[in-house]
Amino acid sequence: MPDNIADKVALLLIDVQKGLTDPALGRRNNADAEVNMALLLAGWRRSGLPVIHIRHCSVEAGSKLRPDLPGNDYQDEVRPLPGEKEFTKTVNSAFIGTGLEEYLRRSSISKLVIVGLSTEHCVSASTRMASDLGFDVTLVADATAAFARSGYDGRQYAAEDIHRVNLVSLDKEFCAVRTTAEVLGALARQQPGGLQWTR
Repeated sequence: MPDNIADKVALLLIDVQKGLTDPALGRRNNADAEVNMALLLAGWRRSGLPVIHIRHCSVEAGSKLRPDLPGNDYQDEVRPLPGEKEFTKTVNSAFIGTGLEEYLRRSSISKLVIVGLSTEHCVSASTRMASDLGFDVTLVADATAAFARSGYDGRQYAAEDIHRVNLVSLDKEFCAVRTTAEVLGALARQQPGGLQWTR
């Protein structure tokens, strides 16, 4: 692997949309997730590295992420700039029906740094599939977030617990889990020495 990571590591932002800020979705952990996403996005832009935005365009009647609703729009902190690649999806994985894999192969991008919402849904599904397709994945723990949920067993599960369990299940199997500070540190050095880009 070359010392310079430029044009080799893409930042993949998944479903950072206004509809996922609705209080009706329940309690969420990691209130600074979007702040960290914005820091990473700024770092990628300064370095001239590839940035890819994923937008969920729901086909479910009650979803706030339907294309005709305001909730489908990107959150202001991570709004794409002209020229940044965008893909839309209708299912959890960013690779299904989007052309994302083809774009990555054509662009010779083999490594992804993934951030976005939510940890337990589209972030997890996309991380797993990216790994299965042979991409080296870094998942940024403090630039993702989860929501509290009621389980099949009737128990209530806290957002932080759901977040951590998902990260634990992904780490070293489908990705390397890192922090924003670790990723930005490696980015500043323009080489992977201080950060294990591969699992």
